[in-house]
Amino acid sequence: MSGISRRGFLKSMAAGAAGVAARGLLPGAKVLGANDDLRVAVVGFKSRGMNHIESLLKIKGVRLVALCDVDPHVLSSTQKTLEEKHKTKVDATYSDIRKLLESKEIDAITTATPNHWHSLIGIWACQAGKDAYVEKPISHNVWEGGQLVKAARKYNRVVQGGSQSRSSSKIAEAIEWIKAGNIGAIKLGRGLCYKPRQSIGKVGTGEIPAGLDYDLWCGPAPKVPLKRKNLHYDWHWVYDTGNGDMGNQGIHQMDVARWMIGENELSPRVMSIGGRLGYEDDGETPNTQFVYHAYEKAPLIFETRGLPKGKEFQTNELWTKNMDVAPGIEGNASGIGVVIECAGGKVYVSAGGSAAAYDQSGKKMKDFTGHKDEVDHMQNFTDAVRAHKPEMLKAECKETHLSSALCHTGLISHRLGQTAKPGEILEKIKADAVAEAGFDALKEHLGKNGVDLDKTPLALGPWLKFDPKAERFIDNDTANAMLTRDYRKPFEVPKEV
Repeated sequence: MSGISRRGFLKSMAAGAAGVAARGLLPGAKVLGANDDLRVAVVGFKSRGMNHIESLLKIKGVRLVALCDVDPHVLSSTQKTLEEKHKTKVDATYSDIRKLLESKEIDAITTATPNHWHSLIGIWACQAGKDAYVEKPISHNVWEGGQLVKAARKYNRVVQGGSQSRSSSKIAEAIEWIKAGNIGAIKLGRGLCYKPRQSIGKVGTGEIPAGLDYDLWCGPAPKVPLKRKNLHYDWHWVYDTGNGDMGNQGIHQMDVARWMIGENELSPRVMSIGGRLGYEDDGETPNTQFVYHAYEKAPLIFETRGLPKGKEFQTNELWTKNMDVAPGIEGNASGIGVVIECAGGKVYVSAGGSAAAYDQSGKKMKDFTGHKDEVDHMQNFTDAVRAHKPEMLKAECKETHLSSALCHTGLISHRLGQTAKPGEILEKIKADAVAEAGFDALKEHLGKNGVDLDKTPLALGPWLKFDPKAERFIDNDTANAMLTRDYRKPFEVPKEV
């Protein structure tokens, strides 16, 4: 292990496994008193992690004590921002998460690293006797997300997922209103990620930022030469490290849709149609995709659209016409949201968390206003840590694991798919009206962006049967192998947490 003693790290992990003491705290962990500061460290803050930092600085009784990032430029620039803008200085900085976790001066961590690190950091934190806020998606694959849930249970840790919509009282109010029968039974749930993405370029190579520990950055993923121009952010579009836009933005809408439908496990069948179309670049993940989760209560559909050109994409008219979302909801022009189709109308949730219900004629039935005393998602985490009550969490890690895994299983169907022309795809799905409608909308989107599907065909993924209890595909060894990955030593997610 670079930079630290492997013996020291393993010793601290062994201490975590030795047993759970009073109030679920591991040996050596600090018991917080009513007047004690909660000491928090943030791991990874090139992008989303800065939001973690700014949120923590606003919470009374919380002290930001440490920062950790493998990029020395990011680390130093963040320290400078903290000192100059926020008049705050942390006690310690680290480049290696393992060294940070050895510290007894840290009670909890938050992490917003690239996806391939999420579960392992969360598991290590649990083993080290620390609570953790783990950004969405909470995992890079289905299996490791389940291992994080097991670790949280074994070590009795407070582990919050970064699916912030769970803290929205407006959405919670809408769900209760639907449950009360005000708009009839749910027929269909749709998550929408209509978010234009530019090509990341096709260069096939790139330079590692000066001073960055690339071995640590790769962590559980294969350590291979950089095959794209930019190391940072563009990792989202490469399978070794990211999960595409469904696992980047869409995880939020997938989570809200599942929450509103009321499903508490993974879907028994999943299918995908999609591709990376409209340009050729170093990205691998689909920028256009239709995923069908065949839940028994109601189908959950997820749509990714990354190609719209020009300002016309942002208009309410196009949003209403092509995305079936009513105008007048805050944030609707972003093209990101959730539509719950019910027997008596539809409930819409925008990316900003606003929600409204409309009847079948399009007349507004209700605006959901939520609670004035709504608690911020990070505040919810720190409150639960201080009380040492995981049940207080709005997005306890099991919930975010399930919604993350829906993204993963959809991508597995896509990756197992075979290219097919529109007529061939239609022939395969024409017996299902929901699938046919989704495919028609996908074709329309691509047509507006000049994509000829006869020349650049889509991938038609197979219907995959899934056992939600075991979290395994049924009679499909190839698909099951994709539920996990080959981990690179010493960054292995443990089989026994």
